[in-house]
Amino acid sequence: MSNNPKLRWGILGAARVNERLLPAIVEAHNSELIAIASRRPGAAAQTLVQYAPQQQGVHAYDDLDELLQNPDIQAVYLPMANHEHAEWALRAIEQGKHVLCEKPMALTVADIEAIEAAAHRRNVTVMEGFMYRFHPQHVRVLELIRSGLIGEIRSVRASYSFMMRPARMYRLAESVGRGGGAMWDIGCYAIHSARLFFDHAPLAVTAMARYVESGADITTSGIMDFGDGRFAHVDFSFERARRCEYEVIGTKGGVKCHTVWQLPGDVPVLSWWTEDGQQCEERLPAANHFRLEIEHFSDCVLNGRPPLLSFDDAKINCRTIVAALQSAAQGQKVALA
Repeated sequence: MSNNPKLRWGILGAARVNERLLPAIVEAHNSELIAIASRRPGAAAQTLVQYAPQQQGVHAYDDLDELLQNPDIQAVYLPMANHEHAEWALRAIEQGKHVLCEKPMALTVADIEAIEAAAHRRNVTVMEGFMYRFHPQHVRVLELIRSGLIGEIRSVRASYSFMMRPARMYRLAESVGRGGGAMWDIGCYAIHSARLFFDHAPLAVTAMARYVESGADITTSGIMDFGDGRFAHVDFSFERARRCEYEVIGTKGGVKCHTVWQLPGDVPVLSWWTEDGQQCEERLPAANHFRLEIEHFSDCVLNGRPPLLSFDDAKINCRTIVAALQSAAQGQKVALA
């Protein structure tokens, strides 16, 4: 083995997220892009030209299984439609591939459990792709909280939205049961980021939603109950101005992450305040959370380390999403514990 081993990657799909993920694989110090595949003829080759024009020797397949059968590929990134994640994660695992699966890992907890069992059987690493968690700004937020600066956490507010463009209308083409709508696309971020600041899974959830003709939610708001008067308020929409922020309020003050979805050149801004009159705005070094995610996953595979985002984390997030969707549909609180 060389002194600088690299994980050899394939990409299963020519989805829009490749604009960020494909260059991240190319740029990561411990990864190498071997191939990309798409079921749309010519789409894989076009994606390479568009996002990695200088990259040489990468295979472009018009058949997903052909990529999975390539023995040189050790890991796959899976950015397909939400309702396809479980099927193709299992197919990749059966070929002995490690899998970084774009969020959500699956639409049911049962499917995540099946992926987990298959991964253990084949001894491969699988992680849900919440790229934002690898940005250093969230480490800083946790440092501030753990320092006792804002006291005991009592509430979290997470808000994610953008105005839907015509090119992105496919996000509303499927019902929530098929992984369509705001919940599965951006609501999963709201729930995931809000959960970060509590020491256990939510006990109950209440949600309300507005739906379009397909049965997809276009706007949803909800409250997660973590017990003892601690709540997380989540809000996400395809019909509001862009927001991707969270705020954590404690007994002594609060801290806010102003932009969760950072672009590589953005300067992250955090702000915090305390009851005794302190106020501060912190500007942190820019970072590429997509590249950091790839480097983390590659390091876990190459060195036998568990990934930051576990199967248990994926199951809790999925269980909470499903409960929120149930609550919105039935108009009542849904207990999780």
